[in-house]
Amino acid sequence: MGRPRRLLLVSNSTLHGGGYLGHCQEHIKSFLGEKVKRVLFVPYALHDRDAYTRTARAKFESLGYGLDSIHESCDPVEAVRKSEAIFIGGGNTFRLLKALYDNNLIQEIRKRVLEDGIPYMGSSAGTNVATISINTTNDMPIVYPPSLQALGLVPFNINPHYLDPDVKSSHMGETREERILQYHEEPNTPPVLGLREGAMLLVEGDKATLQGVTGARLFLRGKKPTEHEPGTDFSFLLIDSNLQNL
Repeated sequence: MGRPRRLLLVSNSTLHGGGYLGHCQEHIKSFLGEKVKRVLFVPYALHDRDAYTRTARAKFESLGYGLDSIHESCDPVEAVRKSEAIFIGGGNTFRLLKALYDNNLIQEIRKRVLEDGIPYMGSSAGTNVATISINTTNDMPIVYPPSLQALGLVPFNINPHYLDPDVKSSHMGETREERILQYHEEPNTPPVLGLREGAMLLVEGDKATLQGVTGARLFLRGKKPTEHEPGTDFSFLLIDSNLQNL
């Protein structure tokens, strides 16, 4: 048996009125603790990886952690194998997942997180790829990964940046809730946790807790969506990806 998994899955990198990761920086420090000295950053979700790395490095160094970007390594697999902690940033989820497959990193990251127990942090697209698949991303498929199956660090889906319907809007397109319900019209689809901006999910072993300043909406196939406030225990989502059959 490996060490318990440790995940911090953040809905968004920037909250309105704040700076990059400013709304969750205290959560990051608590999550990484004092044992972690350097974080491996994965900037694959954005095109300009150098600029993205400068932004992430400045933030993590301000929190007391060194940051190495995987795109600067001549051997991405070895970089993962040597990493103390992994942070995958936001951007386009399809671009990100394709790069993870192209660089043969899916199984390597799974091993480091699920067997070796190193901390994994994701934001937005980085949170999407931590789940069972990217089926519930908000992004356009600008590239095509070989599969929509992702890292599978948790056995359910997350919809980051979850938006509630605006009753005053004249927009006639589908709401986020309607799109998730369409997903659940398909058979054997797992739960979807809609994380509003400002929310995050902390997973430690078999315990999952909603954190942050906003709530989340949980969708189970065949059931009405339910509303949840920070502090909610979502550990039951870690038990079985087929909760919709209960």
